[in-house]
Amino acid sequence: MKVEVVAYDSRWPLLFTEEAEKIKKILGEELVAIYHIGSTAVENLKAKPIIDMMPVVRDIAQVDQYNQEFIAIGYEPKGEFGITGRRYFRKGSEVRTHQIHIFAQSNTTEIERHLAVRDYLRTHPRDAFEYGELKSALAELHHDDIEAYCKGKDEFVKALEKKALAWYKESGNQQWA
Repeated sequence: MKVEVVAYDSRWPLLFTEEAEKIKKILGEELVAIYHIGSTAVENLKAKPIIDMMPVVRDIAQVDQYNQEFIAIGYEPKGEFGITGRRYFRKGSEVRTHQIHIFAQSNTTEIERHLAVRDYLRTHPRDAFEYGELKSALAELHHDDIEAYCKGKDEFVKALEKKALAWYKESGNQQWA
């Protein structure tokens, strides 16, 4: 997969909303909430042009019954895909456009981690700028190697997550609960 990091695109929130409506129809009553997460959810942050979505559901075990409906709208179900308690779906094999990370509402650790980083970057533009510059430089260095790209930002992301979670808990921004 080609690694491409681009300038923020003001259409990303609309692309999220359009896709979120499709997901809401599939998950129905099982869905508690759906969030735009990841770098495309942060205004002015450079990002890979892939919309990350995080539906929160009542019971993660129920999600597997919707796999065929997700396939019908272009998603590939990947199961937990490295994160226990998650259901991951991706759209577009060569040119990925969307990723879905579904968690049960009881999985507060993963939900908070994703929302904390997003909200922290939204309110700390200097850190968002540094993160965007790092991603851009790594994409130039490793444009054909997603693993090297991810490895290159790993240390920064772990430190960012730690800082964001501390900020999130202190600020009382736990809006999803």
